[in-house]
Amino acid sequence: MKAFASLKSEFLRIIRTRKLLIAIIGVMTIPVLYSGTYLWAFWNPYAHLDRMPVAVVNHDEGANYNGDNLTIGKDLVKNLKEKKSFHWDFVSASKAKQGLKNQDYYLMIEIPKDFSKNATTLQSDHPQKLNLIYTVNEGNNYLSSKIGDSAIEKIKEEVSSSVTKTYAESMFDSLKDVADGLNKASDGAGELHNGISDAKNGAETLADGITSAGNGATKLQDGAKTIDSGAKTLEQNLAVLAEKSVAFSEGVNSASSGSQQLQSGLEQFSTGLGQMKDANSKLLAGATQAETGTKQLSDGLSSAAEKMPALQSGSKQLADGSSNLSTSLDKWKTGAEQTKAGADSVSLGLQQLLGQVSTMADQTTDPTEKAKLTALKDSLTKLSQGSEQVASGVGTLSSSAAQIKQGSDSLAAGATQLNQGQEKLAEGINQLSGGAKQTADGQGQIKQGLAQFGSKLDEAQNGLNQIVSGSSSLTSGLGQLATGSSQMQTGTNKLAQGAKQLSQGTTSLYTGEKDLNNGMNKLANGSSDLTSGMAKLSDGSKELSGQLNNGAKDASDVKANSQVYDMFAKPVKLEDNKMNHVPNYGSGLAPYFISLSLFVGALMLSVIFPMLEPAAEPKNGFSWFMGKAGVILAVGIGQALLVDAVMLLGLDLEVKSVPFFILLSIFTSWTFLAIIQFLVTALDNPGRFLAVIILILQLTGSAGTYPIELGPTFLQHISHYLPMTYTISGFRAVISTGDFGYMWENIAYITVFFVLFLAATLTFFIVKFKRQPQVQGEVI
Repeated sequence: MKAFASLKSEFLRIIRTRKLLIAIIGVMTIPVLYSGTYLWAFWNPYAHLDRMPVAVVNHDEGANYNGDNLTIGKDLVKNLKEKKSFHWDFVSASKAKQGLKNQDYYLMIEIPKDFSKNATTLQSDHPQKLNLIYTVNEGNNYLSSKIGDSAIEKIKEEVSSSVTKTYAESMFDSLKDVADGLNKASDGAGELHNGISDAKNGAETLADGITSAGNGATKLQDGAKTIDSGAKTLEQNLAVLAEKSVAFSEGVNSASSGSQQLQSGLEQFSTGLGQMKDANSKLLAGATQAETGTKQLSDGLSSAAEKMPALQSGSKQLADGSSNLSTSLDKWKTGAEQTKAGADSVSLGLQQLLGQVSTMADQTTDPTEKAKLTALKDSLTKLSQGSEQVASGVGTLSSSAAQIKQGSDSLAAGATQLNQGQEKLAEGINQLSGGAKQTADGQGQIKQGLAQFGSKLDEAQNGLNQIVSGSSSLTSGLGQLATGSSQMQTGTNKLAQGAKQLSQGTTSLYTGEKDLNNGMNKLANGSSDLTSGMAKLSDGSKELSGQLNNGAKDASDVKANSQVYDMFAKPVKLEDNKMNHVPNYGSGLAPYFISLSLFVGALMLSVIFPMLEPAAEPKNGFSWFMGKAGVILAVGIGQALLVDAVMLLGLDLEVKSVPFFILLSIFTSWTFLAIIQFLVTALDNPGRFLAVIILILQLTGSAGTYPIELGPTFLQHISHYLPMTYTISGFRAVISTGDFGYMWENIAYITVFFVLFLAATLTFFIVKFKRQPQVQGEVI
């Protein structure tokens, strides 16, 4: 009874304190406002997609395909107008882009100008895909882009179906043409069979004639062989005679020709010997002159070699002098530059002094002093001008010194090169002098040899005259013998050629008859193969005609209608079987928002209702706990019933069991209130802060929206320790699946949280009561 007394005091204080009563009633409506408002706003957003503005831009120019005008872009626009799945706005590209930028449209669908043209490239070497440009402003609304993704996939599927249907119609039309062609080919194959049958009969007749011709060719071959043997024997005998006559005639002709050539060569040698004698006399005179010139050259080279040392000494002195001159010019240039610097300093100082004097002359008022200063100024002016001229002259002198030094350096380099060249020239002159002396000695020996050669030429001339006379007589006799041998050779050659031609003719006759006999045998065998092949060809052509006829029938039997075209375009039909169907978006989110709203309601109650201060002095810790817990549990029932009423009656939420739904919502509200009561009672405001942290973790880690497997690993690990994980699973079982066993399993987990935190709160009150002898409470 003591426990109920504390509970009664708590309720009496709430009833008597109007502000507290109104606040508690207001807090009880927070879960309704939270869950009801959110779920009402998002109850079934996909039912209102026709309000979502989407821009469509059609640039398609159409195309021609197999004689038909293909306008896929225009057809797509027509279908979109009829379906009204979105609020389609068919505008220009510029207006669409500007509208997307200004957030007038959530997405833009653009059909390119080659949309239909690309659909005709299936059979080309490089087929082109139909590009459908899809632009979405994700920054405007991300979920709208996801909705647009689903819509564009359906549009793509419809366009693909339309294109495939067009291809199917074209393909079946081609099959009909193939059937007509096969019929014609079958008729042609029949005619081919008849012609092959006639050719088969002709081949049999040809085989008989070839066999008779082969027998005659064998007899002709034997006679040709006998004639060929006799002709070859005659050819051999005549060939021997012709060969001997040719050899004799060629020997006589060769002797006569050689004698004539010998006579001509002897005469030419006699003439050349005379010319050689005259040339030897001239060569001897030239050798004498060359000997004299060589001696003079040798003397001149010796003289030049003696004078070369003096010339080399002079060029070396010239090189040394040029080098010294260059060194002196360096010093001269340095002095000139220093002088120019000094002259510039003097000129600058005079100009400064002139300025000071001029200033003093302008400032003084004494006429005498001013006249002196003016005279001094004129003198300084002239002196300054002279100093500037001196500086300019010294500068010119410095520049000239540089140019003179450059020329001096070039002169020193040239003198050095000249000295080096004179050394090489001296070496060459010494070598030439030695060679000239050796040449003079050789000229003397040549002169003696030429004199001896001239005396021997006279002796050779006398012997040669005797040889020429005998050679002339021999040449005349060989000429007469050669004329007779030529006539004999001509006759034997003609006789041998005739025998050779006869032998070749008989050989060709024998070979031809042999080839003819072989050819007739092959022709006989071939005619037999031809007869066999014609029989097979006849059977094959007959079979070809039958198969072509069957193929034409099969091609003609192919069904071609709109249902077949649809089958090609959409061969797979998706059968949407849903297990535990959820009718709308709000029903799917209800477990999450109901749990969330009840936790927020419990947190708000801790703000307005004193969780620790008793309404009357408690008798013990248990009565203190019962007073607070009774109020909290009563408010929890009120919050849950209000939420259930709005869900079931206001939003028409469909549940598998209304009693279980109400039971679970009350138990959920109690669990959240027990958690909040302990945190706030034990820690006050820090406890509320911890409750907010728990709320945030439950928002992200309780799988209220996306499956927990898609979340971070940390949230997957802590989700088992969050009470909202089990409340959401329980509500899903009651609302959507009807798995009440799974519901009771989650209620068991919720009970663990509820009992643990109630026990913790009870323990806190008992300990708190024992530590203070008396708790003063205000009873109103």
